[in-house]
Amino acid sequence: MENGFQFLDIILFAAVAAFFILRLRGVLGKRTGHEEPPPGRDAFGKRRKAEAEDDKVISLPDRAGQPEAADAAAAEEIDEEFAEEAPARAARADAPAADLEAGLARVRKADESFSDEEFLGGASACFEMVINAFAAGDAKALRPLLSNDVYGDFAGAIEERGKAGQTLETTLIGINEAEIVGADLQGRTAFITIKFVSEQVNVLRDKAGETVEGDPNHVTKITDLWTFARNTNSRDPNWTLVATGSPS
Repeated sequence: MENGFQFLDIILFAAVAAFFILRLRGVLGKRTGHEEPPPGRDAFGKRRKAEAEDDKVISLPDRAGQPEAADAAAAEEIDEEFAEEAPARAARADAPAADLEAGLARVRKADESFSDEEFLGGASACFEMVINAFAAGDAKALRPLLSNDVYGDFAGAIEERGKAGQTLETTLIGINEAEIVGADLQGRTAFITIKFVSEQVNVLRDKAGETVEGDPNHVTKITDLWTFARNTNSRDPNWTLVATGSPS
């Protein structure tokens, strides 16, 4: 008789559990693993990418001219003759293909180890590092990557942001394009200009955390022109970012 009561208790508890499970499904919804994401958002909850080249963009400091060397050691590596102004060929993004190939040929002749593919890979990594360090306000991380003048512009912008109590949040979604668009050899110094097309989310906030500029839910396509320089006689394989800008 006692076993019979225990059996009835088990049935009763099972019925109560089933009731609560059905109620929970009604409130939370049933997940199968194949649901469509909410409108306008992807599976991770982020808004889908949108083309916005005409939108207001939080840009990096612009340094169109050829600055001085990155530091005292680099000053001996980059020709003093070309320390004051950027070579026109390297800075032009619309240079004819023949001029570009001729410039690359001169660079390859001066530096037999130069590889377009390896250079683009290193430059893309540098692009990501600079973007993230600038947003984080990490001037120390920027120092070895930039020439004196470019570093001065970036550090100055970081300082001004700090004085204003502002913070910059940057998410680099990805680099869609990295293309060599300019190349030249001036004396011993090689100059390579790359066009980067990237998708970013940039938000500038004030002391209270309110948005001053940008949109945390908006992906913007940004095109940058960055020029790198290196003394081809140097044992140091690293290139220095000597100019930044945007297509005119």
